[in-house]
Amino acid sequence: MSVHNLLQGKSQWTTFQLIAFRISFVFFIIISIPNNPLWYKHVFAIDWFNLDYRDLYDICRFGSGVNWFGRTTFGYRLEGYSIWVNTLFFSIIAGFIWTFVLKLFKRELSEYNKLFYWLNVVVRYRAGLGIIGFGFTKLFPVQMPYPSLGILDTDYGDLTAQKIFWLSFGIVPWYQVFAGILEVGAGTLLFFRKTVPIGAALLVGALGAIVVVNFAYNGGVHVYSSYFVLLSLFLLVPYYKPFYNLFVNEIAAKVELYLPKFKPRVNYFRIGFKIVIIFIFVGVFFYLQYIDYKYDPYKQPSSAGVKELRGNYNVTEFKLNGETRPFNPYDTIRWQSATFEKWSTLTFRVNRPVRLDLSNGGGDPKRDVNRTFELSGVAGGQRAFHYYADTDNKKLYLEDKFKLIPDPRNVTAGEGGDGGVRNYLKDQKAYDDAPAISLEEWLPDSVKHKFADEVDDVHPKARTTRRIREFAKADELAKKEVRQRFVVNYTVYDNGNKVILEGIDENRDSLYVVLDRVVKDYKLTPGKLVAGQYD
Repeated sequence: MSVHNLLQGKSQWTTFQLIAFRISFVFFIIISIPNNPLWYKHVFAIDWFNLDYRDLYDICRFGSGVNWFGRTTFGYRLEGYSIWVNTLFFSIIAGFIWTFVLKLFKRELSEYNKLFYWLNVVVRYRAGLGIIGFGFTKLFPVQMPYPSLGILDTDYGDLTAQKIFWLSFGIVPWYQVFAGILEVGAGTLLFFRKTVPIGAALLVGALGAIVVVNFAYNGGVHVYSSYFVLLSLFLLVPYYKPFYNLFVNEIAAKVELYLPKFKPRVNYFRIGFKIVIIFIFVGVFFYLQYIDYKYDPYKQPSSAGVKELRGNYNVTEFKLNGETRPFNPYDTIRWQSATFEKWSTLTFRVNRPVRLDLSNGGGDPKRDVNRTFELSGVAGGQRAFHYYADTDNKKLYLEDKFKLIPDPRNVTAGEGGDGGVRNYLKDQKAYDDAPAISLEEWLPDSVKHKFADEVDDVHPKARTTRRIREFAKADELAKKEVRQRFVVNYTVYDNGNKVILEGIDENRDSLYVVLDRVVKDYKLTPGKLVAGQYD
């Protein structure tokens, strides 16, 4: 198969081709160029001398989320594609108006090949940048983490289908790395004209499978995955007929492409621009994602947990308001089991339904309490609490990681995250019950200063400006959050094999819990690709 350069343009465009091109031009320009003011606000606010991986990721993630015709919601139904339908209707109208105006004034453009070339350039770079951002979170396996101790202690039937799929990737990180290499490699190929068909074909296959998987497992990223399939299918338009002739008819094929001749100055600028893009969004992005993987994986808390507490425990004694509650699998109040993660999270199970977090635990939070992958998609009465540890006085300040009204996800992309759920709950005034223990009572000023350096609970390389800015607003954000909170003292016995928790729970009931460490011989092993540092 050979490539033929159309220097003078295609000899003849049919009326159908002209109308189809005009509609396509409007449609793909709208979905390929950022038109959300928040995106531009983010770009201008970036500290380029202290970058966070998420800074570049948010530059890459735009287009499928919002434009003038609607907003994509994070969810599981076809309504997420409504923004495309609205945009297509507008593009059809605009395309026919374009045609009508040219007919009215009896004028016709002679540079459609050039327009088609530049439209391809826009779509190529849009698809390339977007999928590179998507792929790096797999190349360094942080998008689908290895299951936490609390998740491993959860019955299989208490996990949502989406959670099971994500965990099936998390337990085999090298497969996740392979998927990341495929996506990043395909995206990079789109930056070069000669390798566009290879990169686009790879994306159709790889992202097409992700679309199907998200529908099959009730996942929430089918719209964003479909977005790259759509862009890639458009990039393959000049190759459909040659591919058919070559692979089906088994005859020699020729691809006709318009490749403009650039003046030397323009050519230098074009090459320089491409070098800068590849340097930032491949080279620098690679480094930033490595830092995130090594020191601050975005779906796992960054603060290390108390070392002597880490592990799985059976609840051998449980007292509430001084009354002993013996083990009973049907008891809706007694803790059934508990785990302390290697990071600052305590999980325990109770035999009663709890509200379910249906997100994938993603987004861009820097505060540990908002990193909820260990909680999302997990039922069976599993509760997860972030804690601050006063190791001098052996005291834990715990706050529920679940929030009824979730935070927005991917705001700069214009996505509502769980916006549909969030807005519905707000409209219905379906807030959590007011916590029995207020924020000020839970963490008074007399002890708050002990945890003021949470922003620094990561390696210096991960102390980005983005992280610093979010923690600067931590007190303000915490006051707006509705969470259950409580405080307990902990005492460790028998070289860490027994832990006693005493305090007041979130309902102001006195709590006394005896935890006996249990070693669980899981057949799964994390392997060598373990994100984060918690020594």
